[in-house]
Amino acid sequence: MAQALDIENWNLECEFNNKDHHTDLNGADRLIVRRGQPFTISLYLRSGGYQPGLSCLDCIVETGPQPSEQGGTRAFFGLNASVDVSCWSASVSSAPGNMVALCICSPSDAPIGRYTLTLGQSGRVEFVLLFNPWCPGDAVYMDSQQNLAEYVLAQDGIIFRGSSKYPIPTPWNFGQFESGILDASLRILDMSRKCLRDPGKDCSKRGNPIYVTRVLSEMVNCNDDKGVLMGNWSGNYDGGLSPMFWRGSMEILHSWDRNACVPVRYGQCWVFAAVACSVSRALGIPCRVVTNYNSAHDSNSNLVIEHYIDEDGLSTKDQEMIWNYHCWVESWMSRPDLTCEFNGWQASDPTPQEKSEGVYCCGPVPVRAIKEGELTFKYDAPFVFAEVNADVHSFMKKKNGSTKKVVSTTLVGQKISTKSVGSDARDDITHLYKYPEGSEEERQTYSKANHQNKLVLQKENPGLHLTIKVSSEMKKGCDFDVFAVVTNNTAIEKKCRLVFRSCAISYNGVLGGNCSFKDLLNVELSPGAERRVPLRLNYSKYGDQLTEDDLICLTSLLIDYNTGDAMLALRNIVLENPEIKVRILGEPKVKSKLAAEITVRNPLPEPLQGCCFSIEGANLTGGHVITERLNSTVGPGEDAKVKIYFTPSHSGLRKLLVDFDSDRLCHVKGYRNVIIGK
Repeated sequence: MAQALDIENWNLECEFNNKDHHTDLNGADRLIVRRGQPFTISLYLRSGGYQPGLSCLDCIVETGPQPSEQGGTRAFFGLNASVDVSCWSASVSSAPGNMVALCICSPSDAPIGRYTLTLGQSGRVEFVLLFNPWCPGDAVYMDSQQNLAEYVLAQDGIIFRGSSKYPIPTPWNFGQFESGILDASLRILDMSRKCLRDPGKDCSKRGNPIYVTRVLSEMVNCNDDKGVLMGNWSGNYDGGLSPMFWRGSMEILHSWDRNACVPVRYGQCWVFAAVACSVSRALGIPCRVVTNYNSAHDSNSNLVIEHYIDEDGLSTKDQEMIWNYHCWVESWMSRPDLTCEFNGWQASDPTPQEKSEGVYCCGPVPVRAIKEGELTFKYDAPFVFAEVNADVHSFMKKKNGSTKKVVSTTLVGQKISTKSVGSDARDDITHLYKYPEGSEEERQTYSKANHQNKLVLQKENPGLHLTIKVSSEMKKGCDFDVFAVVTNNTAIEKKCRLVFRSCAISYNGVLGGNCSFKDLLNVELSPGAERRVPLRLNYSKYGDQLTEDDLICLTSLLIDYNTGDAMLALRNIVLENPEIKVRILGEPKVKSKLAAEITVRNPLPEPLQGCCFSIEGANLTGGHVITERLNSTVGPGEDAKVKIYFTPSHSGLRKLLVDFDSDRLCHVKGYRNVIIGK
């Protein structure tokens, strides 16, 4: 007759199990394991010991507030000769005696979350179960160790901002293994509308990374629920912090979790994407942040962005926007709801732009589906397709009320970028979203997507060519020239009007104040001639107009008096901030106090006041931001310099993130890679 094991005590062997399951960076104070992979706990018995074939143990595992066998959130199992990876199972992996090594395994599609495991009559333990990209049976399985190190384990990274001509690498601290982040990530799932409406059904669906990713897309913004971040693109950040303030996800997630799920103020696209990436990695879903330059916001689903200007080349209000850049995330998973060719990277977007199924969320949609023009695939394929493929139609509104089509060369979906695996270099992944411009495959894709505008041949070059050229260095604080270049490719003389202007612009396409303006009413070009028209940008004029994005929009409008044709050239330039220099003083070792000597030179022709340096870094600053302020004013051309001390907690390659802020030079960011020895 079988004899139930009489358990006196147990040891969850957290240090061993967590390391074996790649969760050791979460610490060893609790058991955190990944699904589809066995873990071992030690049982200490009161009497009788374990007897193979005679001893038995009834186990019950449960997750969620309404666990059920039907929903996959409760399971009963006993001892077997070996574990079965297709279901919850247990076996003994030690010799007979009073100490039993109990090996337990979950199925590779089990719902993730907090679990309670009941062992017989007296044992009750708790653990957290995560997605397992190391397990071939898991939907998020990734077979490259380099990719796993980058997209699951890396706690810091690079997000690209700036412009398509000048991508700027911005460091970010994802911090998914820092204290409290996993709990905040699980709470995000618990606070979703779907969970609050039907917690039993929601928890049973948490085994599906497609479902979880879509929930995160909704919950990282707060437009429909108690989500994490409130978006703000107004330039007025009263009652919160500028999106440029953030250097990492930890402060944001800690604040939301600590303050009863009150949305954190404020975020913009790269902040939304970075937080979604942190939470995805914390839960075990491989994830990366992607930047799309010249990103279209198609609000009426016609795959066309209509851009209107007046006769002075100034953009009018109330039109669809082309964002200078836009960030979203890609998560790695299989798509059993589609065919296998659409497995892999799935795009989702937590920035609230348009509603999907009644709420502000977007994706996940296979990146391959965007490239192939499969716009019926879930979720939100038409919107993402438009972001990288929409046509831009430009029109000039005349003073008499009439409208005229303008020839424009603006292209959306440029230099789609993400951080390279294993380095800080930019990886151009445009080819994953689009076939080459003008290729036969591109035309077939547009035909499949019913994108008739792209299939219409572009109007032939009217003979005049207009482009904008810029200086090699455009540093904030300096005066410099930009150029409108007009070429007459016809056999006749041309007489034209040229309007050339610059104005500040936010990264999401909202125009600010004018910086400079030139209107030449009589530009004459003989056949084959070229003319370069300079426009001077003086810091005295543009300095007070700049937004935090440091962007200036250059607009050149050319009107041919002979034909009445109009040509438009647009170019956004990003002004370069000074370099932050970081020296590490001391021997970089675990638990050894180090100093970061940080220097920034004031590039402006005016003094800086209220100078403040901040640093943070996963496993470097203890999950905190360390700040040092200067009491003195920093004059033009002078250096602002501080020493900030920190103590690393883990060995390996780490990123120390640095931020400099002042009254006139705001949110200058930099970083230093540091190898911490054991």
